[in-house]
Amino acid sequence: MTHPALPAVEAAIRQRIGNRFHIRNSQTAGAGIDTTAIIADGSERFFVKLGSADRLPMFEAEIDGLLALAAAGSFRTPTPIASGGDGGAHAFLVLEHLELHPLQSAEHGSRFADALVALHQTTGPHFGWRRDNFIGSTPQCNTFADNWALFFTEHRLRPQFALARSRGFGGELQKQGERLFDRVPALFLDYRPRESLLHGDLWHGNAAVLADGTPTIYDPAVHYGDRESDLAMSELFGGFPGSFYARYRTGWALDEGYETRKQLYSLYHMLNHLNLFGRGYLGEALRLATRLNQALALRRD
Repeated sequence: MTHPALPAVEAAIRQRIGNRFHIRNSQTAGAGIDTTAIIADGSERFFVKLGSADRLPMFEAEIDGLLALAAAGSFRTPTPIASGGDGGAHAFLVLEHLELHPLQSAEHGSRFADALVALHQTTGPHFGWRRDNFIGSTPQCNTFADNWALFFTEHRLRPQFALARSRGFGGELQKQGERLFDRVPALFLDYRPRESLLHGDLWHGNAAVLADGTPTIYDPAVHYGDRESDLAMSELFGGFPGSFYARYRTGWALDEGYETRKQLYSLYHMLNHLNLFGRGYLGEALRLATRLNQALALRRD
């Protein structure tokens, strides 16, 4: 064992699955926010996230999201096994280990699109979610609302702009943000999104297929919201196969104005990357905010 929390992980697995699981092999690596590990006893393997003790709320929110996605029934998700801490500085999350393969072929893209349409057709009573959660390591407020434009402005854009300001990103970015807050409703005058169940952080790094092509998702930021926000995120940071976008539109056509609304949803994630990873994302965040304001100012005129 190479990580100090692995004895607690081992005990939690044994308590959950009711056997004498004993870690014989572990492979740890740094992955984004936390350390990850694949642990095995020779016959069973588990995927483990390891972080500081204050990561436990993140891990618990991830379990909640995975269970919600699994209950929808359109995607395969890793089954949560256990979460907890070592009584000291560390927290952990144990998940079923799945053999994941990149979403590359046209067939994979089409099957993934069918699953996403089915997920998005699972709807809730309001926009938001039953609990707050996280986008990366950034807290994400999910207080229920009936007005999507208001929800997105108050619980997505404003907090990210405020966080950016606190981290020294002021100036023109904040000016564009202040202009944008009052203009967001104009994007939804003729478009009324349904309260679709969303993955919430759907970039290609959180999507895969199993060996038989079964679509798989993980690392969610689940809530009920506009399905277009999942699609917008999927186009960032590498995107999905072209067959995915064509098949999704065949299964559920997109409404007029998506290309403009896509910039709004992309801005949220770009601001989050700015706040998490620094100045390298400032230029793109500013560009998106400026272009949105220009487009909405023309509409108003």
